[in-house]
Formats: sequence, C-alpha cells, structure tokens
Amino acid sequence: MTAPLVLFDDRTARQWRPFTLTRPAGELLFGTATLRARAEAALGLRCAGHLAAPHLAEYDEPWAPPVLALDDAPPSAVLLSSRFVAERATLPDAPALLVLGDRVVGCRLPPGERADEAFLLDPDGAAPDLPRHEHRGALLDTVWALMAANSRRIADDLHPSSRDGPHPELPPGVHLQGAGHLSLGERVRIAPGVVLDTREGPIRLEDDVDIRPFTSLTGPVWVGPGTSLLGGPFTGVSIGPVCKVHGEMEETVVLGYSNKAHDGFLGHSYLGMWVNLGAMTTNSDLKNNYGNVRLWTPEGEVDTGERKVGCFLGDHVKTAIGTLLNTGTVIEAGTNVFGGMPPKYVPPFSWGDPDSVYDVERFLTTAETVLGRREVPLTDPQRRLLRAAFQTGRG
Repeated sequence: MTAPLVLFDDRTARQWRPFTLTRPAGELLFGTATLRARAEAALGLRCAGHLAAPHLAEYDEPWAPPVLALDDAPPSAVLLSSRFVAERATLPDAPALLVLGDRVVGCRLPPGERADEAFLLDPDGAAPDLPRHEHRGALLDTVWALMAANSRRIADDLHPSSRDGPHPELPPGVHLQGAGHLSLGERVRIAPGVVLDTREGPIRLEDDVDIRPFTSLTGPVWVGPGTSLLGGPFTGVSIGPVCKVHGEMEETVVLGYSNKAHDGFLGHSYLGMWVNLGAMTTNSDLKNNYGNVRLWTPEGEVDTGERKVGCFLGDHVKTAIGTLLNTGTVIEAGTNVFGGMPPKYVPPFSWGDPDSVYDVERFLTTAETVLGRREVPLTDPQRRLLRAAFQTGRG
C-alpha cells in the first residue's frame, strides 16, 4: 500500500521570512520546480499536505495541497522536510528515519502512527528510535540558498539526459548560440530578434511562454508556463508561471504571478507571488566594499556569507516607480513601498514606510482585484490566511 507524503516545515523553515508568512516552505520555487513538486517526483508519491506554522492553517491555492492540522495529518505517512531537495530514490518498506549523512530529513512512520510535533520542529533532536535509511539530496539551511544555489539547480534539473531529442526548430530571426541543451514546451512563441545562449547552461521554456523581440536568455534559465518576457537580458533565472517581466534580470527567482513589466535591474533576488514592481524599480546586489551581505531574519541580522545578495520580496509586495532597493533588502508580504529608497527591512503590511500600517481590509480588496486579473479567485480561506498573516506579522 502506497504511503501518503506529508512535507513539514521545521523550526528553521518557519523562519524563512518573508515567504513563510503567507505560504509553507514547500511551495517555494527552486530550480525548475517547487520543493513540494520536487519531492513528489523524487519519491513517486503525491503530497497530501503540509505541516507548517499555525497561522498558515487556512492556506488555500488551487495548484497546491493544503496545510494540515497535526491531528488531521494522515497516519503511516512519509514525512519529509520541506527544506530537503531529494534525489530520486526508493523508500524503505519498513518504518525508518530518512537521513542525509548525520542529518535527519524525514521519517517513514510506523503503521497507524501520526506525526509528533517535537520531531517536526527539530527532527535531529527529537528523532524516534528507528533504523536509518540514507537518502541522497541536499538540505537547504537558509532562505537565501534558494537564490544562491538556484542556477546550479536549474542546470542539474535540465541535464541533457533529462530531455530527449535534438534542439527544436526555431522561428526565422531567432539566434541560438552554443550547443547546450534547449527545450520548448507547447505553443511557445519566440519573436525575431531573440537570442538564446546555451553556452553557459541549458534553457527550458514551458508551455505558452511568449518571448518578445530584443530579449536575450543566457542559461541556465527556466521560464514557467504562461509567462511573457518583454525584452532585456535574462541570465541564470527561474521565472515561475504567468509572469510579465522586462528589463535586466540575473540570478533571480520569481515564484509566479508577478509583474516587472518595465525597465530596471533585478539581481540575486527572490520574489514571491503577486508582486508588482513599478517602472524603473532597481536593486543593488553588491556592496561598495565587496564585503559579505548581511540580511534581516526573524532571529536578527546575519552574515549570509555571500557577496551578492539583492532583495527578498514577499507575496503581494508592490513598489512605486523609481524605487531603489539597497543590497540585502527584505520587504515582507502585503507591503506597498513608495518614496525612493526604503529601509533594508520593511515589516509586513506596511504602507509607504515601516511605521504606517496598511489597513488589512483595503489590502484584501486590492488583492481580490489583482488575483481576478489572472482569473484566480481570492477564496474565503485565503482571506482568513492573509488576516492571520497580518496578525502574526503586525500583532
């Protein structure tokens, strides 16, 4: 009998702000797939749901499994850390801990048993006494690893062995450089004047992608279904579904349903869903002294160990025209930024500056309009989730 798969956010994953204020960590994009979709493919199991922070109980998106209450999680499940990037493997038939070296990354529960909260928060420190089953993969320890390791992840995902066949036939006027891997989904539209450069890495364009004139893609690049690239250079990026993007972008992840439709630079950054960047919004991703970038986290400012870190923008963030984002800026969910250069940390549901709070009901009215433009409903559970995120972030 096939066991259900449940992803869990441990104590570390729950600190992956600004993103885990409004969604479980397993629904974050890394490479060419969300961490949840990657786990499903690696283990050959369908995810029944997420075990995450209590304020995410009403999480509700049509393409994702729900957040489960601990008592409602299925018994006899395969529990897997949402931070674990699993490789394809066969699960043990009997109950066992899933380990990566000396790190516990999951557990196949004994028949009839349910998840234990202590284990979910600290799998290394509260692991049950079970045989250990070695599993290959990688464990992401920081939220910025989703950005810093993303290009390598795209390249590994799009290794030539993972896609069959020669290069697809391209329309007249499209310029292909290099002999690296290139693959296209269905109904991809590529205008004359587009450059596809595979010399540094592979490129994958999913179904219904639209590439407008004067766009250049330098791999590794993954572009999700229904996304439009409106011109400019794109290097080492993952851009999720149904985005509109223009300008210069490098080493950046856009989760999906977000717009950067005008000029401006975005580098070494991660954007959540339903983000809209005003014209000429630009970020810095390198300090003038070339030192390591420090980043706000819920546990205090930390040294990332990275020289290039741009901005991390939560779900539903909007910037005004001409916004300048400093190196290592974190803007939390539901925030409207205007007035030039915001601080390096802006709390959730801010209106213009950190001390001005966005009325949550007005925010929800705007969110309903934004989602409706993409024919996605703002459901009652999602309204309750956003109100809970407001209380968690501003309470």
